[in-house]
Amino acid sequence: MSAHQIPNLKSLRSSRGWGRGRGPGRGAVEDHSSSQLESAAAKDRIVQQTDSDASTSRLSAVKLGYLEDSYSEIFVTQDRERRFPIINRGTFVRTTAIDTLVTKFLSANPSQKKQIISLGAGSDTRYFRLRSSSSSPPVLLVYHELDFSANTTRKIACIKQSQQLLSTIESDGRDLQPGITISEDGSGLYSDGYNIHPIDLRTLHPPEEGSEPPPTLKNIDPNLPTLLISECCLIYLPPSSADSILRYFTSHLFPSNTPLSLLVYEPINPSDAFGRVMVTNLAARGIVLQTLKKYSSLERQKERMRVMGFRSGQGAADVDFIWEKWVSQEEKERVAGLEMLDEVEEWRMLARHYCVAWGWRDGNGADGVQAWQDVLGQDENI
Repeated sequence: MSAHQIPNLKSLRSSRGWGRGRGPGRGAVEDHSSSQLESAAAKDRIVQQTDSDASTSRLSAVKLGYLEDSYSEIFVTQDRERRFPIINRGTFVRTTAIDTLVTKFLSANPSQKKQIISLGAGSDTRYFRLRSSSSSPPVLLVYHELDFSANTTRKIACIKQSQQLLSTIESDGRDLQPGITISEDGSGLYSDGYNIHPIDLRTLHPPEEGSEPPPTLKNIDPNLPTLLISECCLIYLPPSSADSILRYFTSHLFPSNTPLSLLVYEPINPSDAFGRVMVTNLAARGIVLQTLKKYSSLERQKERMRVMGFRSGQGAADVDFIWEKWVSQEEKERVAGLEMLDEVEEWRMLARHYCVAWGWRDGNGADGVQAWQDVLGQDENI
């Protein structure tokens, strides 16, 4: 799910004199302890509840002028505290990087209708921002969000209460149009252009003999060029489960001739001093970064893309590299003028522990190549 902040910097500062902040994002947590279902449900709730941290951090960055997002305030119901500068800059770089890759994906062959599937979307506003952008005609995009029902129910409740959100998905602000359907329990929303699916991602896997078949995802078109987005989501699953989810899309849901891309935002480098403190403090909150060891570096993230079937191209870069190489000097100066950032060394240390990785397969088209072939990746193995 989508978390728009840097994890747990407050506890890092208290223990090592580093930055401040809160939890990283949300995703499914699998538990095999003796407490079984109760313990698993409690761990799921921990990562679900950090969505409020995520939306608060995004709102902080918006209020201070780092980002433009007229929708962010709608999903923040409490805790509107201002985040520290190091958090706000992290939110800015992360959002800028992902927006850059999403925009390039949508701009490639603009006459071709495309599809985005956001894993663990939470209160993310990207769909609404894309729909309000003149550069991304809504008619050419189908957007899907997958998350726990507790989170989708909260999001849909906010949508129903907001005329701004309703109008964005073709509503008159009072009654939903016939083309939009909300499930009886309020946890799912479906339309031709925007769909919110209440689902435990752990149920998505290639069909196997003797196992429960994966659920059907309504309105997903297996023939459209598709971008999968995972922002601090798969990181919370055991590696086998995270890989199984990706294989569900690459080998089951989408035929091999469908162009398919993957964009991942995750922490890296758990073995140095900063990384060890980060992991320890998150674990103290009940948050375990389960795939971090397996995909601990930029090279391992790129290899993950190849193994998962995105063989036409791969790339990766840490947040520090993205700030230095992707953000223009003019934009750097604008951001620097918003508030004082005294912790420059700490910022660079933190930024080197988060990355964006991307990969694609061309299928029968060349959308992936056209979209991301000029994106500057980071060559060195960190």
